[in-house]
Amino acid sequence: MPAPEAGLDAYPHLFEPITVGTMRLRNRVMLPPHASAIGNIYGTDEDAERNIAYFEERVRDDGVAWVASLSTHLRNTVIPGFDPTGVGAATTGFFRLPFFVERVQAFSDALHGHGATVSVQMVHQGGMPHGASAVMSAPVINLMPHVMDQDDIDAFVREYAASARLSLEGRADGVEVHLNHDDIHEWFLSPFTNQRTDRYGGSLENRTRFAVETLQAIRDEVGSALTVGVRLNIREEVPGGYDVAGGVEIAQYLESTGLIDYVHGVVGSPWGNPSYIQPTYFDPAQWAALAGELTAALSIPVVHTGRINGPDAAERVLAAGHADIVGIARAHIAEGRILQKAREGRVTEIRPCVGGNECISRRYVEGLGFACAVNPRTSHEVEGPWPAVSGARSLLVVGGGPAGMELAALTRESGFDVTLWEAADELGGQLRYAAMAPRHEMYAAYLDWQRRRLRDLGVDVKLGHRATADEAASLGADVVAVATGATPRVPQVPGADGPSVVDVRAVLAGHARVGARVLVVAQDDHVAPLSVADLLSGQGHEVVLTYATAGPAPLLGRYIVGGILGRLDAQGVRMRFMEEVVAIRGSSVVVRNVYSLREETVGGFDSVVLACGSVSDSALYDELKPRLGSVHVLGDAYAPRRLVFATKQAYALAELLVRS
Repeated sequence: MPAPEAGLDAYPHLFEPITVGTMRLRNRVMLPPHASAIGNIYGTDEDAERNIAYFEERVRDDGVAWVASLSTHLRNTVIPGFDPTGVGAATTGFFRLPFFVERVQAFSDALHGHGATVSVQMVHQGGMPHGASAVMSAPVINLMPHVMDQDDIDAFVREYAASARLSLEGRADGVEVHLNHDDIHEWFLSPFTNQRTDRYGGSLENRTRFAVETLQAIRDEVGSALTVGVRLNIREEVPGGYDVAGGVEIAQYLESTGLIDYVHGVVGSPWGNPSYIQPTYFDPAQWAALAGELTAALSIPVVHTGRINGPDAAERVLAAGHADIVGIARAHIAEGRILQKAREGRVTEIRPCVGGNECISRRYVEGLGFACAVNPRTSHEVEGPWPAVSGARSLLVVGGGPAGMELAALTRESGFDVTLWEAADELGGQLRYAAMAPRHEMYAAYLDWQRRRLRDLGVDVKLGHRATADEAASLGADVVAVATGATPRVPQVPGADGPSVVDVRAVLAGHARVGARVLVVAQDDHVAPLSVADLLSGQGHEVVLTYATAGPAPLLGRYIVGGILGRLDAQGVRMRFMEEVVAIRGSSVVVRNVYSLREETVGGFDSVVLACGSVSDSALYDELKPRLGSVHVLGDAYAPRRLVFATKQAYALAELLVRS
């Protein structure tokens, strides 16, 4: 790793300018599409302002050179009354909104003002309802497409051309045609989903014909006024799709037409292992060498996006010649000033992205608003700088888990005199256990970053101190915040306190001895049961997971769950569903189907691991509430949830305290 003080010298490739088509880039970093939840640029005026402010923060002061984040759906062509369904389904699309040009102009002008360039990604998802053939693209998506005829194809070609013209009117610098991740174009490119026998199927020339006709129509409309590129899967994940050699061949053919200025090469599907939004289970830049095969085969620039989670990973990719430009999305959600801090030699100040995909799953799985698990400030850029408190004020935070740490830091940054008491010998709360799970190293990095942050801010931290109500009241702080976390939940079933039963935290921490054959009781809708199964199966234990739900981890979402489920299957983990454990009897458990109520005894287990969530520890708050005028509770002490809930609550409380 480059030394923090090295600055520019540590990243000679990252900060090297490059020209792509009409665009002169000041560095080698692109922001690929990722921010539709951070204020939709095509939503309300307030949404658009929030979106623009988010990107301005990341390009100002010689930050990111290229913002390619305008992921924009084309107008669909469907019969009257048909409703497209699925993530990314569109009817009117965005290009044909009456304010599209105005919004793109506002976006482009704002970012041009900071020296950045802007491109619009042109998207139409396959199967909504259109496709090349009567073939489903994935085993987990069971929507049969409408097979496109020549009129359908011609209509879309015209729509791409018109959309490019509108992008030019919006003062964008380029357009990127989305040929991947189940886009309608990928369904034509792929030998798996394209089984046509007409001039759009069979040979490479035929399978690329729709894409080439689209690119030609775009060039006919805008000429050389716009940079034109394609985003392409380097390989397909589904068996029967094209491999890396096939992806290179497609890219070479498209380059040979003279219609494109660059190729954006990526890996992953919208649902699988890996997904195209690779989570913590994969190495940083794990597939960069595949992009290197594209780069070696082409004479035009290659962009690569794929879990490039900071400047060090980016520099490695560029220095190895695997790509000419790197796309960095989620790391910029976690830290808005990656390039500025890297250039100034302040790498240790970069807030790490943990790769948990809460920035995506909250919206698409739970229907909640945007939040970043590690940076609750993200999406609030439009509100201006973090405010300073008026006058001298003091805060006591009891509990040094994620909620307490974030609250202490934010209030200290605003000018509060902050004291933090933590009962354990180190900060981190229950997130320390998550960091002990396989492939969760970035959670440990995040906790280390938070500890440095508190130290550098001068927060008065006292470890190994379990606070009493009398102590908290007698300190005389203007405000007391109780973030005392939660305790392990034990199901109220016979045998749950038996000698062979252990808690998930003890297993992750290595404090519990576990036998050869293990049953994990999963009463947690997120990752904890899967994490302990990953740990144990990786150590050679035979592991069975039992869920009362119809499937595993319903809150994880399709962009992350495939990564861990693939690992577990490869390690021999078996799963049982729709059954509740109602008794534990030595080496056996009694399970009951949650729908039929049929009971069954399942035996042969040496150990039972309870991954059953937590119960709030709010005793201190309950005692202080009637005694103090300004006392607050947050985090798991209020209701046990995940990291993103804790940091979001910390931000909301800090803002309330600072502005009051």
